[in-house]
Formats: sequence, C-alpha cells, structure tokens
Amino acid sequence: MQAREIAPPKIKIQSPNPNVKCLTCKKKERNISRCVTCLTSDVNNLLKGLNRKELLEIADLKKINIPNNWSKQLIMQLLSLNITLDDIPTNKTKPVKTKKISDGAPIIVIKDLVKKFDDITAVNNLNLEIGEGELFSLLGPNGAGKTTTVNILTGIIQPTKGNAIIAGFDVTKNSSDVKKLIGVCPQEAAVFSFLNARENIELFGNLHSLSKKEIKERTERFLELLDLADASGRKAGSYSGGMLRKLNLIMALINDPKIAFLDEPTVGMDARARRKTWEFIGSLKGEKKTIILTTHYIEEAEALSDRVGIIDYGKLIEVGTPQELMEKYEAKNLEQVFLNITGRRILEGI
Repeated sequence: MQAREIAPPKIKIQSPNPNVKCLTCKKKERNISRCVTCLTSDVNNLLKGLNRKELLEIADLKKINIPNNWSKQLIMQLLSLNITLDDIPTNKTKPVKTKKISDGAPIIVIKDLVKKFDDITAVNNLNLEIGEGELFSLLGPNGAGKTTTVNILTGIIQPTKGNAIIAGFDVTKNSSDVKKLIGVCPQEAAVFSFLNARENIELFGNLHSLSKKEIKERTERFLELLDLADASGRKAGSYSGGMLRKLNLIMALINDPKIAFLDEPTVGMDARARRKTWEFIGSLKGEKKTIILTTHYIEEAEALSDRVGIIDYGKLIEVGTPQELMEKYEAKNLEQVFLNITGRRILEGI
C-alpha cells in the first residue's frame, strides 16, 4: 500500500457578492479586495526573503517546533500553513472554545441527516445521539454510508439536508470550532511519505500548536503502545499498509481530542496488529474520550463497542449494545444479526 501525500488545504471563501475583483490579479472574487491566491503568495514571498535563522525565530514566536535537520524549504512549507501577514509576530495561540453540555446530554446529535450524490442517496434520513465518553461503532458493508457520515460530522463535506451538533456546535455553521475538538483517522492513509513516523507526528503536533514537551511525551507513548517505536526512524513511504494505519491513528490523536473519529482504523493489519490496536483503542475509553468507529469487522465491533449502529444502503436500521442486538435477534454474533435483518452477510458487500 503506497502512502498518499497530503495536499495543501484548499481555502474557500463564501459570500453573496461574486463581482468584486482582486486588486492585484483582477480576478473576480467574492466580497474581498484580495483573492486567496494573492494573499498566500504574499506570505510565501515574505518567507522567501528570510534566512533560516529568521524563519526559526518566527517559528519560536508561534510556538512551532522545528526539527533541527529540516531544510529552509520544509520550514517555509510548515510556516505557510500556520501564519498570515497579520500573524507575524504577535499572534498567540487561542484556547479551544467549548460549550457547556448538561450532565447526561449527548455530545453528538444527528437529526434527519441526508447526503445525496446526484441520484445516489449515501445517507438516508439518519437520526442518532451519542453520549459523551461512549465508544459507538457504525457497522456495515462497504458502501453502506459509514464514511460519508463521518465526512459530514467532521466538516469535510456538507449534508444535502438535516443537521448535526457536536459538543454544542453546528457542524455546518461552526465547523472551525468542531475541528478544534476532534481527531480524525481517515479510511485511507494520509501521511508524508518522505518523512519518518516521528517527523509526521511532530508535524501534526506543530499544526495543533502543541508544546515540544507534549509532542515528545505523546509521541513516545503512542509509538510504544502501537509497537511502532522500532520503525519510527524509517520513512513512511517504506511502511506496510498496517503500519501506515497505526501511524495515521497516532497522528489523529496527537492533539488529545475530545472526540475521535476512526474510519476503518484496522484495515490492512494482520490479526496480531489488529488486536494490539483494539487494546489501544479500548484504552482511550479510560480517558473519557468519545469515539466513533466505523468498521465491517464483526469481532472489532463486538470487542470494543458500548453501542453499535447497523447501517446499510445509507439507512440506520438498528441500534443497541452488542448483547442487546444478539438477544433481540436470537443471534450468536453481530454477523448473524445483520443476516437476520437484511437477508445477507456484511462481507457480501466487501
């Protein structure tokens, strides 16, 4: 499995007026005097005019940890993701905003959620509540709508209809607030293949403005827990699929998120590595994190979940604890539950 390099984030500014032109390039923009391309170019031009020492001074002011062996080009790339013209040099890291949630209230509320791609309905009128500190699994075959649901909840795509509230924030109106509270392990490996494991983790720690001490402590702990310490000095491009999944999992959790979305986190792992990862994910419950896990592995859902939501063809067809579902459908496992409800096996869709 080849590592997929992460592309620079695309910035989209929305506004009702499409007729304003950028003062520099004269291209039409939306209600701003400078377009995103020109603003980004200004930052890059500023950085190009600085020497390595000056770049490191800016990084220090921004509390961005730069590895000693990084080239000027790598430092510039990292800084360009974190600063603007106004940020230099006085910007301070702002604390994450949170909204108080009443005791016993769900931390995630999904109401009448629909997502359509042309004539295909990927998520069909989904209604669900997930409690704080709960490990909730979405179980279903490939194409059932699991990843699409996660992509909506994490602000990657917009729903066609309906709404979702995470920790008091609307995912469509307050996506920046939501993203400060979450960690996301995507279905496909998303790492820098030319960096080793430690450098990838440090990079994401820096993007979250963590201190050097926090990055070092969490990196060491996670690498040991997931048996990746011995290979941490190798470039990620040489990793197996299972090793890439472990690295992605660490990168998703380096910022100590309140809520973690783990989309098929053990795909590509052998049985031993999968069970080790299950132990690691299970340990997160002791830290009172809310975890949303998508999987098509029956044993994974049964071993880890407080509750399971069975999803098929975009519809949530059953919710309950693994034991409740097996008793209700007189089944010995969740595979049999799915078979009794749908008339087919989960693995038939894989």
